[in-house]
Order: sequence, then structure tokens, then C-alpha cells
Amino acid sequence: MAEPYVLVLYYSRHGATRELARLAARGVERSGLEARVRTVPPVSTVCEAVAEAIPAEGDLYCELEDLANCAGLLLGSPTRFGNMAAALKYFLDGTSNLWINGSLAGKPAGVLTSTSSLHGGQESTLLSMMLPLLHHGMVLVGLPYSEPGLMQTDAGGTPYGASHWAGSDGQRELTATEGALAQALGRRVGELALKLT
Repeated sequence: MAEPYVLVLYYSRHGATRELARLAARGVERSGLEARVRTVPPVSTVCEAVAEAIPAEGDLYCELEDLANCAGLLLGSPTRFGNMAAALKYFLDGTSNLWINGSLAGKPAGVLTSTSSLHGGQESTLLSMMLPLLHHGMVLVGLPYSEPGLMQTDAGGTPYGASHWAGSDGQRELTATEGALAQALGRRVGELALKLT
């Protein structure tokens, strides 16, 4: 039997969500589980456009098998008008077979996001990502206020999940607090996955 892992699945346009996902993966590994980092291809407005099977650079594209076999999930997306990005939603919309089979039911999941404006919908984006996870029967993991960063942050970080304020140009680096909260979320998902596996 394969070793259990937490799937860290994200979409990132400019790299901020990818960095947040990598920190969350580091937290997973601190729990003692492998973190399998995957992404999804962008959605094209041209119907005939097809993404290469393997991206030219960066993380591999997620396969449904990666999702079906994970012991836990961290899901990340940039904020798009207070909602998850279309590319991630498109991927999740294709998981009906996993839903029918209950493949994700009872597994822990956490969410993370990055946004260009401080009040640009971090929390609503996190909530939008939770909806399909609830339909799949996953156990949602948030960040408790026992994490000191939640009371100290002046950028990203919410009890709903890890977040980052990237600035209007997308160039604002993750703060130490944002990074610590992303790692804490990853560790929490990993620890719960170990208990439930």
C-alpha cells in the first residue's frame, strides 16, 4: 500500500499562491506526512485550446487519482472578485466520480488564498473553496486563535484558512506571520490526516 500523503493543490497566476502552497506543504511535512504539490492548467477562452499534459515549468498538473488517493487536501487559489479562480473551479467541477464514490468523504481539508487588495475578498474566497469540499464530505480544518499570528497579522491570515496580501502589483512578499500561518494550517491538516488514516 502506498504511503499516505496530503495533496497541496493550487492555481497561481503570478506566484503568490504557489509560495503560500509551498509553505503549507512544509507544514504538512512537519506533521510527518508527505506533501504532494500539484497545480491545474489555466482555463482558456478559446474552446480548442488544450494545455500540454506536463507543464513547461513548475509543479505537475493534478490528476483525479492524486485527489482520490490523498489522505488530506490543502486547496489554494488567488482571489477573483471574492471567489476562487476559474481554473480551480473547472478542475473541481470535474470531480463528480469522486463525489459519487465518496472518495474524499471524511478526509481533512484546508484552504488558502492570495489577493491583491487587503479587503479584496480573502475570506469569501476561502469560503467559496470550502463549498465543494463540504459536498465531498471532507472535514474542514481552519486556524484557531491559539495560533498567535491571527491576533498579530496586519496583512493576511484568517480563521478560515491561510491568506496573503500580495499588493496591487502582486509583488508584496509573504510576511513572516502569513508564512507561519500557512505552515500551521499545513501541519494541522497533516496531523489530522495521520489520526484519520
